Amino acid sequence: MNIKVKILGLIVVVLAFVAYYVMTACEKDPFELTLHGNVEIRQVTVGFQVSGKILSMNKEEGDTVAKGEIIAVLDDTDYKNSLEKADADVKKARAINREATLKYERNGPLCLNNVLAKQDYDTLLSNKDRTEADYLAAVAAQNLAKNQLKYTQIHSPDDGIVTTRIQEPGSIVTAGQGIYTICKNRPMWVRAYVREQDLGNIKYGMKVKVLTDTVDPKTNKFRIYEGQIGYISPVAEFTPKTVQSTDQRANLVYRIRVYIDNIDEFLRQGMPTTIKVDLRS
Repeated sequence: MNIKVKILGLIVVVLAFVAYYVMTACEKDPFELTLHGNVEIRQVTVGFQVSGKILSMNKEEGDTVAKGEIIAVLDDTDYKNSLEKADADVKKARAINREATLKYERNGPLCLNNVLAKQDYDTLLSNKDRTEADYLAAVAAQNLAKNQLKYTQIHSPDDGIVTTRIQEPGSIVTAGQGIYTICKNRPMWVRAYVREQDLGNIKYGMKVKVLTDTVDPKTNKFRIYEGQIGYISPVAEFTPKTVQSTDQRANLVYRIRVYIDNIDEFLRQGMPTTIKVDLRS
């Protein structure tokens, strides 16, 4: 009796396994390509264009920033003084040039009537040209001083999130030294890899669905995003070890980018995703 029960139980298990296999095979859509990848977002490291002591830093790691927003400020005392000196130099050079120009315009015609010697005329012309050049040089120095004063502030280059706060107020920094790392909101894409056998079935602009491993508590379903294939590498490469794949790692694959259309705050750098490509589209 026990043997019959065991045999019957074994048959039930086998039948259940077969049924599961058949159902799984039937559920797989032959016209749908499934890929796996990770979310990637562009990052930018921002810094001052001039050197100095950091006066204030307005953002912490994780804070959102808007394009054009002031996020850090240098002590600008010396740069304001430089601009004041440049303004004074421009006024001085303008006055000297005006005087030289008036002398030339007043006395230059006298040379034509042989009242003044040719050498005197050349001196008047030379002074006018030299003072004009000095004035233009002073204006250029003034513009440089204005720009350097502006450069004591860092404006966010785009909308995004601060991922790294590198320095602190009071630090002495040089021009170009990193102050923040900002993760931009757009563009956002998924880096994935396609087998050579499937490469001929995809094309630029093909619509796809991107699924994350996160369940939306409102719908109790995985979050789904719309996207499109925006880049296909022309060169094959070996599958990176970080890529989750059921195929052998040694297979040659082609890297693609899937740009996500409906971006929201739940997508994060490096997040694993599953990509569903309808090959009939």
